[in-house]
Order: sequence, then structure tokens, then C-alpha cells
Amino acid sequence: MKPYLAALGIGLLVGALYSLLGTRSPAPPAVALLGLLGMLLGEQAVPLAKRVIHGQEVASFWKTTCAERVTGIPPEPDEKP
Repeated sequence: MKPYLAALGIGLLVGALYSLLGTRSPAPPAVALLGLLGMLLGEQAVPLAKRVIHGQEVASFWKTTCAERVTGIPPEPDEKP
């Protein structure tokens, strides 16, 4: 139940933001797709920021975890001779 309430709350915030920006809802396809891309990237920003704050390596985390979640394409296996 909690994820549904969170989704509803976030939806209300986004709807209010759309209204403030003068964008109709549902948004035109290009606006909606860019919004979805922003959501995917924003979702990955928190784990990346945590890694940076803790001084952990970021490049391979982006390549193996974030990029797969954003693009939906699994990383290629490492080639070993």
C-alpha cells in the first residue's frame, strides 16, 4: 500500500508542477518521454551521489547498474582473452 500512496503523492506534485509550467496533462509525447527520461536519471542520481559522498568508485557502477536501468540494455560481458 505504501508504494501506491507514494506514487499518488508524487503524481500530485508533478501535476501541480505541470500546472505551474502551463503544460497540459497528459503531456504531449515529447514532453512525456523527456519527463520519463528525467525520472530514470533522477532515480539513479541518489545512489551515485551516495557513492561520491562515501568516496566509492562511480564509473563501473554507472556502467553496470545505472546504464542498464536507464537504457534497459544489459551490460556486455567483459571480454577476456
